[in-house]
Amino acid sequence: MSERSAPPGALTLVQALVNTLDVETGGDALDTAEGRAPFGLTEDTVDSARELRESLRAALLAHAGHPPHRAVTPLGDLLARAPLVVTVDTADGSAALTPVDDGPLLSRVAAAVAEAVTAGTWNRLKACEAADCHWAYYDRSPAGRGRWCSMRVCGARAKMRRYRAKEA
Repeated sequence: MSERSAPPGALTLVQALVNTLDVETGGDALDTAEGRAPFGLTEDTVDSARELRESLRAALLAHAGHPPHRAVTPLGDLLARAPLVVTVDTADGSAALTPVDDGPLLSRVAAAVAEAVTAGTWNRLKACEAADCHWAYYDRSPAGRGRWCSMRVCGARAKMRRYRAKEA
């Protein structure tokens, strides 16, 4: 839905996972093999991926200053289960958290969050404040105060609702 540019680094994985659910229609890409494939999911792992997705959505809503959309497992509790190792590049000595054996989705998301925290980009990944959207987007606004995934859709709807409320 968003016309915004992709987030930096591995946050694209987080954004893609959160955006597998169309909140307005209830359409869930994880219901299909094609929708699960980019994440390396099977039918057996889809329930845990959905739990992770909704915990991420709650965190992204918090980044935008909004309460969780519903009760979820705290994201920190989920990420604490992720098997990660510290790898060090022998050429330049740089270090990174990496999933064990190209691990499961949980480990890849945990590594992405750790990378984003280190880079200072984690709090810029947000969820749209529109209750019928909650699409993940990366806020590149100078002040970091973006509210909607799309000004042309969600932002325009919100502004029109406010305008009509004033007229009534």
